[in-house]
Amino acid sequence: MNKSTSVVSAPHRGQVIAVPLGERWSIQRRLQELHITCACPADGTLRVDIDHPVELMLVHSVVHRFTAPRQAKASWLERCWKTQVTCTTDY
Repeated sequence: MNKSTSVVSAPHRGQVIAVPLGERWSIQRRLQELHITCACPADGTLRVDIDHPVELMLVHSVVHRFTAPRQAKASWLERCWKTQVTCTTDY
């Protein structure tokens, strides 16, 4: 997460994620599409209930999508394209 994004523990109320005000509604909407419980209270924060490590990764990914600079996203995509992964179809 970048300098303007942080996660602070808030007992019994999930995690408080400080994101730019202009992005919090978009982030909330995407998290709800992913069935992650969250809310945007009047105090300007984004509160997220994280109950599983996969949810934590999804939250990180969504926040990164909305807050990372374009160049950081482009660099990440370039690294993905260069990654050599062998896929198998054996199940």
